[in-house]
Amino acid sequence: MNHIILENQLIYPSKVVCIGRNYTEHIKELNNETPEEMVFFIKPNSAITNKLLFPKEQNSCHYEAEISFLIEENKITAVAFGLDLTLREVQSKLKTKGLPWERAKAFNNSAVFSKFVPISEEDISKLSVELYINNELKQKGDYSLMINKPNEMIKEANTFLSFEDGDILMSGTPSGVGSFKIGDTFLGKILLDKKVIVEENYKAI
Repeated sequence: MNHIILENQLIYPSKVVCIGRNYTEHIKELNNETPEEMVFFIKPNSAITNKLLFPKEQNSCHYEAEISFLIEENKITAVAFGLDLTLREVQSKLKTKGLPWERAKAFNNSAVFSKFVPISEEDISKLSVELYINNELKQKGDYSLMINKPNEMIKEANTFLSFEDGDILMSGTPSGVGSFKIGDTFLGKILLDKKVIVEENYKAI
């Protein structure tokens, strides 16, 4: 099984629980409707990686930077920078047909994570995320911009699934998503009260 890293400890998540359409400006940029209830989808363990791999036999792929949480005993215990890689053209075709998104969202290596760092409950509301590609700021968002807050996501997700210890919650992406290509350099940051607590560099290969 694929793993993540928390303070030099290897953890093997059973799944990644993701929420879609959780930032208003991102909803607008993709011309989506604001959902009446939370939109969830799952990425399997096989999606988890710490490398930025452009999906094979695909012409395009989109990046989506997200504040990502480690769940233990149904509570948030750590945070990381995450990338939800998306085959946007495939997703658009699936949506028009009313079909599930797995082919566009759950493919191998589609959930890219930095190392995780512990976080306290009271600090969750102070978090923000930034993504730079080729030294240019592409995405920036924070807790205050989330339509649904992380603890609300956990409560709602629990109405139909259970979090195993070590599972990950991805909390949605702010506006600024787009395509990338092999050779692009990424710098992802998680900030706590405007101070960087996680920083990770990637090169798309």
